[in-house]
Amino acid sequence: MSTHVAVIMGGWSAEREISLISGANVAESLRNTGHSVTAIDAAHDVGALLTRLFPRPDVVFNALHGHYGEDGCVQGLLELMALPYTHSGVLASALAMNKPMANRLFTQAGIPCPESKIVPRDEVLAGDVMKRPYVIKPLNEGSSVGVRIITGNNEPIPFEHASWPYSDVVMAETYIPGRELTVGVMGDKALGVLEIRTGEGFYDYEAKYSDDHMAEHIVPAALPKKDTKEAMRLALLAHQTLGCRGVSRVDFRYDDTGKGKARLFILEVNTQPGMTPKSLLPEIAAEAGISYDELAQWMVEEAACDS
Repeated sequence: MSTHVAVIMGGWSAEREISLISGANVAESLRNTGHSVTAIDAAHDVGALLTRLFPRPDVVFNALHGHYGEDGCVQGLLELMALPYTHSGVLASALAMNKPMANRLFTQAGIPCPESKIVPRDEVLAGDVMKRPYVIKPLNEGSSVGVRIITGNNEPIPFEHASWPYSDVVMAETYIPGRELTVGVMGDKALGVLEIRTGEGFYDYEAKYSDDHMAEHIVPAALPKKDTKEAMRLALLAHQTLGCRGVSRVDFRYDDTGKGKARLFILEVNTQPGMTPKSLLPEIAAEAGISYDELAQWMVEEAACDS
């Protein structure tokens, strides 16, 4: 059945440009499947956004990434308007975006997390806050924005105030060697496991979206069957632990570098996975036999409010 779908994209987070691409792809897909679509580039102006949401759509497709679009803020606005929207609700979105809180919940649920601590930025700049190698990251950014890996003994801490426009509190996390995995979740089912391989460095923002930093995606990931099954189990458990709905993408490190049993460690749950041509969730869905159009259509059909 044809519906009027408002696709909200853009926003003003560090991931604005990627959100615009996701939103444009979703809007095109929904038009191709017969929906009436209003594309909205959300500015930092709630009044303007409310104006664009009239005439009232049947469904809001939330294609925003990062702050205000992925952390429960815009979800709260849509709840007040009783407008059904895609992806997770207010609480799940806020929990997933707050890495320390999400890790507490994952640990309680029995999902392995890297050892981590929350420290003032100045303490990190003054010297190592844990044994190298370790990772520093903002408390609440997505798409690996702001993530830095501290490796060799003589390597300086790679951020100064000009290049770290985030909070004065930092999450420091033990670096897990091995491979980068991600699992797509759709409703109550994990779709599959994808491995990301980069030529050098790690899967940072540039590797995800820049044509100059191409990453190789291997789907399905070449893992022992028991480890594939475990990654999918943990991904669905993480999705459910946070109370997510719709789709999510769960990122892991897979440490198979030692002589013992390989181990999985969760990094984060992405409640608003990208829908760009380079995005991982549509690629995982395609391997599971679900086309981009079918994925977007399902998300619209599953749109809801928390209350």
